[in-house]
Amino acid sequence: MAPPRYPDQPDEPPVYTGAETTGFVSPAADHMDGPLDLSQVLDLRRPGRFAVRVFGEALARRGILPDDILIVDSSAEPRAGRVAIVMLGGEVLLAQLAWRDGQWWLRSGRAERPPLLLSEEAEIWAIVAALVRERV
Repeated sequence: MAPPRYPDQPDEPPVYTGAETTGFVSPAADHMDGPLDLSQVLDLRRPGRFAVRVFGEALARRGILPDDILIVDSSAEPRAGRVAIVMLGGEVLLAQLAWRDGQWWLRSGRAERPPLLLSEEAEIWAIVAALVRERV
């Protein structure tokens, strides 16, 4: 059930423009950005761009934590060092790509796991383009 609305309560929160200050006007007001549109910043309207949520801690050492949101691009070319979402045997893996001896390898963020050779059955589904974290 939604909370009750009152006549003087706006539908949208006010946007700070810098004009509501007391005292003198800031000389930096000319350089203030407006509200950010994350769909524009992250280019989410581009075909092949998706947001996916992270489960597990495989790449925590790389700074990718559980519940983070990854912006992935299924049209991006794989490159060594990039983080990718890989489909392998019905599983979805998140790993760092490595190119060695003319073949793709998957590197986990866990030091105890050796790199895994990417077999012909595996598919590099998307490359991670950005990370969004809801809680800091």
